[in-house]
Parts: sequence; structure tokens; C-alpha cells
Amino acid sequence: MRALVTGGAGFIGSHLVDALMRSGYEVRVIDNLSQGRIENISRWIGAPGFEFIEGDVADEAIMREAVKSCDAVFHLAANPEVRLGDPRTHYRENVHATYVVLEAMRASDVKKMIFTSSSTVYGEARIMPTPEDYSPLLPISMYGACKLASESLIIGYCMMYDMGAAILRLANIVGSRARHGVIVDFIMKLRSNPRRLEILGDGEQTKSYLLVDDCVDAIMRAFESIDRGVEIYNVGSEDAINVKTIAGIVIEELGLRDVEMTYTGGVEGRGWRGDVRRMLLDISKIKSLGWRPRHNSAESVRLAARALKEEL
Repeated sequence: MRALVTGGAGFIGSHLVDALMRSGYEVRVIDNLSQGRIENISRWIGAPGFEFIEGDVADEAIMREAVKSCDAVFHLAANPEVRLGDPRTHYRENVHATYVVLEAMRASDVKKMIFTSSSTVYGEARIMPTPEDYSPLLPISMYGACKLASESLIIGYCMMYDMGAAILRLANIVGSRARHGVIVDFIMKLRSNPRRLEILGDGEQTKSYLLVDDCVDAIMRAFESIDRGVEIYNVGSEDAINVKTIAGIVIEELGLRDVEMTYTGGVEGRGWRGDVRRMLLDISKIKSLGWRPRHNSAESVRLAARALKEEL
């Protein structure tokens, strides 16, 4: 089976490429390297069954060629920055790019798709853990809104053109090769000043964190279950931790002591406008497929910090 991975040189995408190649898939990656890095997939360059295309997923001509002869598409390419201010960037790189991918699939009669969505589609959910059928979906960021719009496009295409898709609403994914997010932010700040750490918001923002290895296992399990139509799965750990606790773990992993923590207060305690204060997903549906996280949130953060302190 030949799989196309959009954003395959990125953080999660490159770990997925590793898993697909080791499982015997032929893998084609398309990535414009704006977020991804060629070093993430360098071990596969020149390997039998592997192909890399440097190109923009939002370019219709490039995508039509990229999807040819593929059996499935793992659509991970996106702008991952929740704090990004310009909505046009999110629209082009998330919503329009998803439309282009779907049109290319339709033209080449590719019937299977994995889409990495986000827990941010729920907004400030009133029910925790939050199940997949929670409503109304009221995202509070452009990132979340564009992920939700992309989900709707995928559902429409699957219903109209007899495709099958698994949509994965991811918690905060952490681990090796990450280049944005709270752990990266803390490491970089502490490298600059090991005596003081500024924390955005009030430090009480509490969310679920999942190691990237567990995330990739979930993607592979969901892919194996695809038939026709659409299934939506929450993917995360079964607990949550706050930002203050994450700061303490990162400080420990860097071997620092007596670090002063300061807080910006943010927007009503959030780190920034659009930052969800509390998130915990009900993952019972994907657990019914035989998947479960091997690490809780604190373990995931610690393992990620341990890897990233060597990489950054």
C-alpha cells in the first residue's frame, strides 16, 4: 500500500512516516518545509519505497500529482500555531489546503483518509471528559475554527463521493522533534535565563498531554479501522495537568533549582486570546479499537522534556 503523508517532515508527520516505513508501506511525503524539517525524514531519503516532494499542499497542481497512485492520504499538513493572529493564514494553510487535498483525492479516486484535527474544536467544553458527540462545538480560536471547518469538508466529501475517513481530535501532543508548544517555550526561556521563568496566563490552565509515540499508534489503529463514511475519535491521555506542573517538570529535567516563576495573567487566566483553559477528552471510543495511551500526561511531558533538552 502506498500512503501519501502531507506535512510528513513535521513533528507528528515524521514520526508517522517512521511507523509507516517500518510497517512496510510505500510512503510519499509532501511538505513545503515551512514548519517541517528535512532532517526529520533524512533517514528515509533514498530508501526503497520512499519519495519526498517539496511542495505546498495548497497548490492544486502539485497535489494532483502527489496523490496519484496512492491508496490513502494521511493529512497532517497545517499551520499549528494557535496564537497566530492573521486568519487568512489559517484559512489558506488549514481549510483551503484540506479542500485541495480532497479534490485531488476525488480526481484520483483515492478513498481513504486520516485527518489530524484538534481538541480545540470543542472550545470551552462544559462536559469533561468531553465525548466526540459533545455539542455545540464552539471553538474560541481561528485554529480551532479552521480545524472544525476542515472536518466538515471531509465529512461532506465522504458522504458525496463514497470515501472513508477517520478524524482524530488530538490533545496536546508532545515529544521529540517538536518545535513549538509549552515545553519548547519553557526550555528556550530557561536556556536564556535559568533563574527566572515567565509563564503565560495564571499557570492553572489544565489540559491533557500525550507522547507522540502514543499518538502515532492511535493514528495507525484508526487507519486500520477505516471503511466507508466517517468516524471521529478523541486521542489523548486519561488525565490532565496544569501549566505550573509542566514548568516544574521541565525545571527538574534541566537540572535547575530555585527558579522563580512569574505569571503574566494573560486573558482571564489564559495564556493568550483563544487559549482553552481546561481540556480533557473522553477516549473510550478509540480504546474500543484496542488502543490506549502508555503514558499519562506527566509522564508524557517528562519524556518529551528529556528528549527536547538534547535537541533544542
